[in-house]
Amino acid sequence: MNRRSFIDMKVQLPRVAGSSSASLAAAAPYAEPHKRVQHPLKTYGSGELFDGSTEVGIEHAGSLYRLKITRQGKLILNK
Repeated sequence: MNRRSFIDMKVQLPRVAGSSSASLAAAAPYAEPHKRVQHPLKTYGSGELFDGSTEVGIEHAGSLYRLKITRQGKLILNK
């Protein structure tokens, strides 16, 4: 099973002695990085999602995925 992690990292440049942040910003050859807008995560309880069954279908990009509750009570997603 492949797991992907997305980590946001901020790069901080060292400060140059005797320079102000205004002069650094004016001398920077690139624009300020785009800030990502954080949207609230839509959260569904498993009881609400499964509604008494042990399997639901999820259609994504033209494919059907099956989300199942295993005998051990864990979730598994199959294509």
